[in-house]
Amino acid sequence: MTSARHVVQAKAPGKINLFMRVGAALPDGYHDVATAYQAVGLFEELRAEADDELSLTFTGPIATDGLPTDGRNIVIRAAHLLQARTGHRRGARMQVLKRVPIAGGMGGGSADAAAALVALDALWGLGLPREELLELGAELGADVPFALTGGTAIGTGRGDELSPALAKGTFQWIIALADAGLSTPEVYAALDAHRLRHAADILPVGAPSIDPAVFAALRAGDPHMLAESLHNDLQAAALHLRPELGEVLELGERNGALAGVVSGSGPSIAFLTADLDSALSLQIALSAARLTVLRVTGPAHGARVIS
Repeated sequence: MTSARHVVQAKAPGKINLFMRVGAALPDGYHDVATAYQAVGLFEELRAEADDELSLTFTGPIATDGLPTDGRNIVIRAAHLLQARTGHRRGARMQVLKRVPIAGGMGGGSADAAAALVALDALWGLGLPREELLELGAELGADVPFALTGGTAIGTGRGDELSPALAKGTFQWIIALADAGLSTPEVYAALDAHRLRHAADILPVGAPSIDPAVFAALRAGDPHMLAESLHNDLQAAALHLRPELGEVLELGERNGALAGVVSGSGPSIAFLTADLDSALSLQIALSAARLTVLRVTGPAHGARVIS
């Protein structure tokens, strides 16, 4: 145990999937994946203040009217999980400053959960080892362990079995945001339906793995090499559900992006650029086309207490 505090602030990063292969549907409805994650400098911040009960509110530039603030929310679930693991009975008044798009394929909810785990661990003086926080994160969602670790990593299993990936230098990204989110289960269901419809024309789906070219590009810190390797098996399904995303991809690549890829289950699109000047030019061009865009760099650090 460590000494408890009265107020703690923590932050955790959003992510993009540089590469994603999806295996066949398992009996439980989930899928094995092989993905290359990169944390980016777009952070969720969580403030936790000691209280007798658990409560949650949201603030920030992202519209959060539709988000539950009760036990259905992953932040409250993270708090309950910590309480169940440790026997701690006090509460916390939590507020999330939300910057990562909701249901956007960038792991915003997972970042909220990761920030809650590290903030409440400090607030309540629990002193849990990192490995235990990672275990709890995996119980909350496949992307939560990565939000805790940050950097660049390979995720296997459901995405929660992590191994670090050496990434040299800094990559410049422009993120094009959509007006509304996409349901992750709906995107996976669309992928399964696509594979079933075209079963006679495509090879059987094997165990997913990462293209070795991804590792080589990351080790070299070369955005041109990485652009050649960007891939997401879920992209076709996301484009099927949101055909307008194809126009956004084309617009970005016409205006200087080395390549674009749907992140996770979408609908956010990550455009990789050659350098800062290219990123700024693309940001201006996409903004002029009335798209909502963010400029971010990666890799970024994982969840941590900031005060």
